[in-house]
Amino acid sequence: MAPRPVPPPRTAKATTLAALLLAAGTACGGPDKPPNAEVAQPSPARDRIGTLSVHTAQGPRACTASVVHSPGRNLLVTAAHCVQNQRVGLLDGLVFTPGYRNGYTPYGTWPVQSITVDPRWAQDDDPDYDVAFITVRPTGGRQIEDAVGGNPLGTGQGVGLAVSVTGYPNESDEPITCSVKTRSQSSTQERFDCGGYTDGTSGSPWVTESGTVVGVIGGYQEGGDSPGTSYSVAFDQRVADLYRKATT
Repeated sequence: MAPRPVPPPRTAKATTLAALLLAAGTACGGPDKPPNAEVAQPSPARDRIGTLSVHTAQGPRACTASVVHSPGRNLLVTAAHCVQNQRVGLLDGLVFTPGYRNGYTPYGTWPVQSITVDPRWAQDDDPDYDVAFITVRPTGGRQIEDAVGGNPLGTGQGVGLAVSVTGYPNESDEPITCSVKTRSQSSTQERFDCGGYTDGTSGSPWVTESGTVVGVIGGYQEGGDSPGTSYSVAFDQRVADLYRKATT
């Protein structure tokens, strides 16, 4: 993809860029009554997760993204609808702020350099391809992975996985998190149930106990049309191929 950033998420009803930038949310799962997300306490692992915003860390929020390991040590994963869609095109001027909390930017902001989405998303907003990889420019002579580390990307691992999902609701200056198990939504989509995943949480990584990213909030309904149920494209060969394209 061209090195141009792109637009927002979790409400397909927005008709302006400002309204679109209020899009991106979802949820977590439980037995009888689904749990609710809690404020995520700071940790080095959670510092790999941050906000995608326009121009500055305090600019309009688009979504959540996280650092994944790559040969260039400069790669993020998020939902494709966070950075590009048919309504607006590519969202320009995005920056990533890892570990953002209450206005504090412990690792600075990292300008987006390039975006990779599947052609089927670019052409049709196909929800089965709602994943994007983003490269960010170095800051202070370091790549993003040198600053915060990166989680491995996991594909083909199936469902029923215990994961933690951490993301940034637009209305909060602190991230939220929930520990749940993944479930099958369809042959190409997965889900979890947990309350609190509202606009802004699209792109939040689904991280296993071993630290592997196996999903991001997105896909069906651009991640979910209620804060209690969230979706992800199944991380299978489609995502593996897209990662390979983004890193070669």
